[in-house]
Amino acid sequence: MALKKSHLYSSLWSSCDELRGGMDASQYKDYILTLLFMKYVSDKYQGDPNAIITVPEGGSFADIVRLKGDKEIGDKINIVIGALADANDLKSVIDQADFNDNDKLGSGKEIQDRLSKLVAIFENLDFRANRAEGDDLLGDAYEYLMRNFATESGKSKGQFYTPAEVSRVIAKVVGWSTAIASPNPPSTTRPVAPVRCS
Repeated sequence: MALKKSHLYSSLWSSCDELRGGMDASQYKDYILTLLFMKYVSDKYQGDPNAIITVPEGGSFADIVRLKGDKEIGDKINIVIGALADANDLKSVIDQADFNDNDKLGSGKEIQDRLSKLVAIFENLDFRANRAEGDDLLGDAYEYLMRNFATESGKSKGQFYTPAEVSRVIAKVVGWSTAIASPNPPSTTRPVAPVRCS
């Protein structure tokens, strides 16, 4: 059965609850989105020779699950994520969060328990049944988190991301909707002033 967005959203917010206390709400996303990405690509692409992302030996979410309860869980999660990053030219993209950061995640038994619980939350998500074209679960999850992080930190959501509604308006203003919708986009383009959202 396909994963319902309501279940995804409640799982994401539960993962935020596991991280509360050690860092600002705006920093949760680094950890949560990394684990979400690892889980998503592992479920969708592991073992698929035609996949757009290679899930290497030692670089899957299943490898992270096996670390639950390990005394060196944080350091070993970094290694697993690094393996996926190396195999897909994603170095310095998906490996930004340090899962062994004692200042943010605690130390000893605290980090071991916190990360084990966090991994367990993502372990219960199953993206394999979500096959619909155009179903952007990762994008939806990102927007959900940004909206909630903004609310929790007392900031405007525009300080974290450009809302989808604004993005659609900008795309229409610059003419992307017709270029995208047309099977034969015009060969000439008109100059467009750069749009800056802050």
